[in-house]
Amino acid sequence: MEPQLELTVADGVATVVISNPAKRNAMTAGMWRALPGLLAELATDASVRALVLTGEGPTFCAGADISSLREPGEAPQTLAVQAEEALATFPKPTLAAVRGYCVGGGCQLAAACDLRFTEDDALFGVTPAKLGIVYPASTTRRLVSLVGPATAKYLLFSGELIDTERALRTGLVDEVLPKGELGKRVAEFTRIIASRSQLTQAAAKEFATGRTDRDAHWEQQAHAGGDTAEGVAAFLERRAPRFTWSV
Repeated sequence: MEPQLELTVADGVATVVISNPAKRNAMTAGMWRALPGLLAELATDASVRALVLTGEGPTFCAGADISSLREPGEAPQTLAVQAEEALATFPKPTLAAVRGYCVGGGCQLAAACDLRFTEDDALFGVTPAKLGIVYPASTTRRLVSLVGPATAKYLLFSGELIDTERALRTGLVDEVLPKGELGKRVAEFTRIIASRSQLTQAAAKEFATGRTDRDAHWEQQAHAGGDTAEGVAAFLERRAPRFTWSV
């Protein structure tokens, strides 16, 4: 089977599967190149309310396919950054569901998601120092904002792998699940996300990136779109809200 990104959409949740099992789901140049376009299509699909990124089988992603570093054409690192930025700026909630190895470019993609849930035997690493590669400034800043400067330096300086206990303690992951329970928990949590206000989520994503000059815009959206009125009415009437605002 050719390395590819597999997509399914069900119940408001898009699931993108990194599929290259022969190489522990390493990302090829073609896969890096395909991800931004795929995300652009999903961003405009009103039926999609959340996105899950995961890997086929027991591994999330072992990084970039090293053989692609010698291929002619656009630099793989440039392609990886473009894919990472497309994931980071995706306008709906994103969640990385991690099993096994989440290393190099795989960790780069996981860090670009809003949240990361993992099985308890997963391993995480940022490995450019093993290859003499300069990690991009934007990617380094994202890692620092997630885990802090000390842990980011530990990962970048050493290239060592860390376990889920340390990943959870340093903020690299948000939930650690016993083996076999990740899929159930991700499905449960994404159902919750899909039932909530996309308006609230979109504004929160923007504010969390540091942009704080659009409070008036989002207040206008809240009132014009009706989500605030619907949320209050549903609360008072003790029923589930029916939010209609969409990205």
